[in-house]
Amino acid sequence: MEFIQSIDWMQLLRCFVVGGIICIIGQILIDKTKLTSARILVIFVTTGVILGAIGVYKYIIEFAGCGATVPLLGFGANLAKGAITEVQNSGLLGAFIGGVKASAGGIAAAIFFGYIASLIAKPKIKKQ
Repeated sequence: MEFIQSIDWMQLLRCFVVGGIICIIGQILIDKTKLTSARILVIFVTTGVILGAIGVYKYIIEFAGCGATVPLLGFGANLAKGAITEVQNSGLLGAFIGGVKASAGGIAAAIFFGYIASLIAKPKIKKQ
């Protein structure tokens, strides 16, 4: 028995465009500012948390799919969603554990692949 999946080309295009726009914003921040990569990362995650907490990012995810969930903004939105859900289930303690619980897979992957990259790459410090 064969399973044939049809490709939603419009969804693929929306995913590519939104993910690309997020990457373009990051590249502009790298090229046109003196912000370090770590600060840009924090800006993206924090923006994702804020957009996720106020309920805006879920519409971006519905529109773009993985183009919105894979970048750092999606990680931040996932942290906010997990914290909100866990607060509703467990009370105030959920604010501290919910985001980590919801994002455990992404956190583990980031640690693992970051470690592998650190073994391979030679980092350069950005000139101020």
